[in-house]
Amino acid sequence: MDIAELTALLTPEGLRLLDEIGPLDNTDDAARAVSRLRAAGHSPDLVAGVVGQARLRVRAAAKFGPFAERMLFTRAGLEQATRLPIAARHAGRFRAAGIERVADLGCGIGGDALGLAGLGIRVHAVDADEVTAAIAAYNLAPFGDAATVAHARAEEVDLTGMDAVWLDPARRTAGHAETRQVASGEWSPSLEWVFALLGRIPGGVKLGPGFDRALIPDDVEAQWISADGSTIELVLWAGALARDGVRRAALVVRGDDAWELTAPDDSPDVDSRELGAFVHEPDGAVIRARLIGEVARALDAGMLSTGIAYLTSDAALTSPFVSTFRVREQLPVDTKKLAQALRARGIGTLEIKKRGVDVDPAVLRKKLSLRGDEAATLIVTRVGSKRLALLADRV
Repeated sequence: MDIAELTALLTPEGLRLLDEIGPLDNTDDAARAVSRLRAAGHSPDLVAGVVGQARLRVRAAAKFGPFAERMLFTRAGLEQATRLPIAARHAGRFRAAGIERVADLGCGIGGDALGLAGLGIRVHAVDADEVTAAIAAYNLAPFGDAATVAHARAEEVDLTGMDAVWLDPARRTAGHAETRQVASGEWSPSLEWVFALLGRIPGGVKLGPGFDRALIPDDVEAQWISADGSTIELVLWAGALARDGVRRAALVVRGDDAWELTAPDDSPDVDSRELGAFVHEPDGAVIRARLIGEVARALDAGMLSTGIAYLTSDAALTSPFVSTFRVREQLPVDTKKLAQALRARGIGTLEIKKRGVDVDPAVLRKKLSLRGDEAATLIVTRVGSKRLALLADRV
């Protein structure tokens, strides 16, 4: 979306059309809507803005639920926005720390600011991009003076009167549609500026889950977060927002439920052991936080192989921090023999998990030519230099 489209959209006519057109689920629906609106005499900018937003609202429902129906987006802004349930959890930490006013520096379309304002925290949201800031202002308008928005660079914001900051440095090239990731040295604001600011005022900074651990300051809490099986972000908490004695945390969210594992530092891995009755795959947040050892000790499990994130045990224990599989049997690793074994067992639906081996699950599935009514999970990994194929069932 460019400024001309946004200007046309932010009118009574534009917003009325957007509400009337409803969700557009696919390109055919969008094409028909374009033809209908153009035939009615609406300008190209208005048509592009309305149809684009109707498409984005459909996609945004996964992150913002029913709130998406009354929000505006850019494609890049939606991709980078924090899911609203996660933003609410971030906001809960600010509220628990007694924070009343937060500067959201790099607010994007306003996802995290919505979480803060929704919990009664006054927020001043700032974005360096004019269109994005305008969209954030629209999305935060229901909160009135409790949520203000400015078009400015984070480095230029007067933080007088603010109790804390929330930062989401731009990690991609500028734009509202197709963007690309840039090196950490090109982030805006820079990491050096961000970390210096967090040394002066309490706050949190949202980063990608694959952020270089060597760059994490020693005096912050690093919290990796997964949602519904995907590791989505790393948040570094500083000052009053960092918990005493916690430097590593893994927050696992599934639907409305959440579990967290914390530790004062990386947790040493446990020793490897022989394959047991169960294999456990740690959640991505647990792996990123290097807390596999904590989970292993709770499950009385060992590493299936040193350096590979699979655990094994004989006890039928489960944990929200792992996916657990009951091992049926070990199968041949050779693709032809593996296919024969699966057909003999009537396996037609197969989930393929792999770690430590150069296997493309999509390619392997095609080569297996599966057929049958049974379902199972295939775990392909290695123990030392030996490859291993395990037929298993999710617990």
